[in-house]
Amino acid sequence: MPNAVQSAVRAAIEAGVERIASHNRRRLARAAAPFQLGIHAPMRSELTLHDLIVTGSIPPGLDGRYLKMGANPVDPDLAGQHWFLGDGMVHGLALQDGRAPWYRNRWIRSRTAAAALGRSPAPGPRRGRNDTVNTNVVGIGGSAFALVEAGSFPVELSETLEEQRYNPFDGTLGGSFTGHPHRDPQTGEHHAIAYDADVGSVVRHVVVSDAGRVVRDVPIAVRHGPCIHDSAFTARFAIVLDLPVTFSMRAVLGGHVFPFRWNPAHPARVGLLPRHGQDADMIWCDVEPCFVFHVANAYDDADGRVVLDVVAYPTMFASGSTGLDAIGRFERWTIDPAARRIDRRVIDRTPQEFPRIDERRFGRPYRYAYTVSVPPDGDPQLSGATTLFKHDLETGDRRTHEFGDGHVPGEFVFVPESSNADEDAGWLLGLVIDRAADATDLAILDARRIEAPPVATVRLPHRIPPGFHGNWFPAS
Repeated sequence: MPNAVQSAVRAAIEAGVERIASHNRRRLARAAAPFQLGIHAPMRSELTLHDLIVTGSIPPGLDGRYLKMGANPVDPDLAGQHWFLGDGMVHGLALQDGRAPWYRNRWIRSRTAAAALGRSPAPGPRRGRNDTVNTNVVGIGGSAFALVEAGSFPVELSETLEEQRYNPFDGTLGGSFTGHPHRDPQTGEHHAIAYDADVGSVVRHVVVSDAGRVVRDVPIAVRHGPCIHDSAFTARFAIVLDLPVTFSMRAVLGGHVFPFRWNPAHPARVGLLPRHGQDADMIWCDVEPCFVFHVANAYDDADGRVVLDVVAYPTMFASGSTGLDAIGRFERWTIDPAARRIDRRVIDRTPQEFPRIDERRFGRPYRYAYTVSVPPDGDPQLSGATTLFKHDLETGDRRTHEFGDGHVPGEFVFVPESSNADEDAGWLLGLVIDRAADATDLAILDARRIEAPPVATVRLPHRIPPGFHGNWFPAS
């Protein structure tokens, strides 16, 4: 009976909070949301295009699919909206035998998106009321999964994106997941730090086997409900970024649908969890207040320290706006587990984001990282953000590819030319928006000669919004 009473009380409180939030949401100024206009304006339909125009020569080894996704609201509601939110849309482009045989974009058929489209929702079990999935597409257990953090179960996608199924890794995932799992190339395991806006006292280290089953789900005690977008691991540790962006009931009651804000009362710290350890084994190390969306990589150095490379921001969501408070820097954090101390060093002060590496080096020492430029003034329309960077972390050298005025690159992914190729012997793939033509190119660059023109481009006659994350799925 006490459990029933507690459940009833909780439901009543949640209903009351939702009534207040809904009332205040209607009162919010319906001003134009910068991440739903201009370059970010959502696509309004699903397309299937065949035999796309290729300029140059697609490398013979690139047989497979490039998949990327982001938020693309079916029916945008600007009141209280945020650029992280909205119905997910996945974009897929196939490469085969030097051709680009097809492109497709498909909404993830959540209950709300399907209702707005007049279709049946995707089958499969749901977790809670919000089943929106909009952040990343990754390969796990031989399948492509669309992912989101702090909410819905993953959505498994068919080869052509036509079939979708909510799939908590065949029933082995008991809670939320992440938008950024990382695969250990040594073990095949996918590591994630998962959090849930409704459970502010715990985050979880989740490990999914290479067969696509959860084999570890360890709770870690925290306070205030921190937002943890990304994580990392080394040969010894899983890394938890417990930083001062936390759940804000004030934001919820104010009608804002994105419930996280900068919290100066929340200590910034990084946790090192032994790969097979429990909460009691955590090594917490304080760091200056900051926030990290994305990690490039982490590894153990020869002196027993942990090296962690990130894009770090001095604050995030402090003003309550939908944009960035400040610009991030590419930094190296050297963590001493014995002294519980973190030394921060700036690798590059130039505004940049979306760090990617040769993922065969995840969790191990590495040399090269690839990032894309961000406007120095934080312009949400990404004016002037036209550059792809290649960082040599051994020499400190930085090389660039300049796409030119009016061309905006998104995240680029590295694809090795073979399984045993050198670290930078391969290709960089990413979408580049052509503002003047309101079109998009899939650009393929030689990572060893990043300054050179693309070895090939595939033309898409429409603009794909910048979105979030994507990956290469080889045909094999």
